[in-house]
Amino acid sequence: MNRTKTVLHYPRLDTVLMVEKAIKYAKEYPSKAALWKSLPKKIMYQTFCLVLDYLEKSNKILIAKDNKIVWIFVDNRKLGKLLKESVKPNL
Repeated sequence: MNRTKTVLHYPRLDTVLMVEKAIKYAKEYPSKAALWKSLPKKIMYQTFCLVLDYLEKSNKILIAKDNKIVWIFVDNRKLGKLLKESVKPNL
């Protein structure tokens, strides 16, 4: 039997950005349920899970074994600037 997911609501950009901001600026690593409950605007759980799937596939977050969500995305512009200004080792 083939089971396919039927998506009821696809997330809008403002919803994705809201979830990103909540993860990025969380004081501690939230669990999935804690993060969902802490959002300033309520969204459907299925939509929330779609956003987390997207963020994980785009390498912005990591969901650890203990179900804690960690922001891992590094802004390449900042990293490039840091590498450019860093001290080069004499080899």
